[in-house]
Amino acid sequence: MGKIIAIANQKGGVGKTTTAVNVAASMAATKRKVLLIDLDPQGNATMGSGVDKYDVENTCYELLIEEKPIEEVILKETTGKYHLIAGNSDITAAEIKLMEVFARELRLRNALAPVKNFYDYIFIDCPPSLNQLTVNAMAAADSVLVPMQCEYYALEGLTALMDTIKKLASVVNPELKIEGVLRTMYDPRNRLANDVSEQLKRHFGEQVYRTVIPRNVRLAEAPSFGTPAMYYDKSSTGAKAYLALAGEILRRAKANVTNKVN
Repeated sequence: MGKIIAIANQKGGVGKTTTAVNVAASMAATKRKVLLIDLDPQGNATMGSGVDKYDVENTCYELLIEEKPIEEVILKETTGKYHLIAGNSDITAAEIKLMEVFARELRLRNALAPVKNFYDYIFIDCPPSLNQLTVNAMAAADSVLVPMQCEYYALEGLTALMDTIKKLASVVNPELKIEGVLRTMYDPRNRLANDVSEQLKRHFGEQVYRTVIPRNVRLAEAPSFGTPAMYYDKSSTGAKAYLALAGEILRRAKANVTNKVN
């Protein structure tokens, strides 16, 4: 049965879309069937997957508002070798129109039901705000992966985000869990980054991934070429870090299954 992971943080600029694109590509490289959903009106995950957001016929708008069958909305050709449901500025209109729709928070969950078991992993790149789109993602997801920078304001924002996720879970999705907290744009030479990293581990323990995503020029350059880092420069530290993250997610999933059996 497929697992749906929302990648979310209310704070922008924390490497959310970079994480969505690169973890999807890394999972696909392990021969898993992967779907990436670009639920952000900026459409950066779409462009980073080698798809022109200005020239795409169907997006999340058609899926959520026009209720097109999901098979017609999925794009199967991407540079990351995963499937994609594209996003662009049309999704802003979707957010407004969702306000008028019955059971609006369940639109994405219901749309994904026919294909959930076809994919091993479905990743949702959420917008950097708490709106109807993010609520839809949380209602559809099994868990939330939270990317964050190791800086003071990010730590403060993380506590608020965790509270928000708990409140949303109680209203729209009681099964929603924290998949993990991912440290991004990490510079070990920065004393504050190390201090915040230690605080994170103290507060959130095992929820913090051991894998750390470093500041890396290749990671920053790859989106302008419309490709994940591993296909832009597979030897880069950024590409290797996301492969390591995919491996850690898979190991955790396997450990959880083993614990349930025992």
